[in-house]
Amino acid sequence: MPACPSPSSPPELLLDHQLCFALYSASLAMTKVYKPLLEALGLTYPQYLVLLVLWEQDDLPVSHIGERLFLDSGTLTPLLKRLESAGWLQRTRDSADERRVRITLTPAGRALQQQARSVPACVRTHSQLEWPQIRALTQQLQALRGTLAAGRTAADPVSPPPAPQVQP
Repeated sequence: MPACPSPSSPPELLLDHQLCFALYSASLAMTKVYKPLLEALGLTYPQYLVLLVLWEQDDLPVSHIGERLFLDSGTLTPLLKRLESAGWLQRTRDSADERRVRITLTPAGRALQQQARSVPACVRTHSQLEWPQIRALTQQLQALRGTLAAGRTAADPVSPPPAPQVQP
């Protein structure tokens, strides 16, 4: 018995027309590129992101790192503990406010920066994009993130579009 043909999806519901899927699948592919590069350094991708923040500016409160990476403290704290156990950073109480924890690189964490210098070039090679294209794409994605995040909180969900009217 032949299968019944399914009605074709409207273009706006095709998987390959979804911005969210393009971003999601590109993110998965990018993570696969980073994985062996970072494993050689003994890092996971989230740990690498934390170190990028600290290589840019050392001695930061945990809250600032979380803001930069869009991570909450429940996600960030275990990451920081693992990086501390590996000897790459140190967590200390802020002398001005004991409730705050400050994060500083150790000499080993600073030295790791030199080993990681080749990672962006390797990623560029895998992407087959030139630096100006990468910068432009990064800026577009940052602008999109800003637009999507503007004024949105977990308590302020995006409303679904109204249901289409069926014509008799």
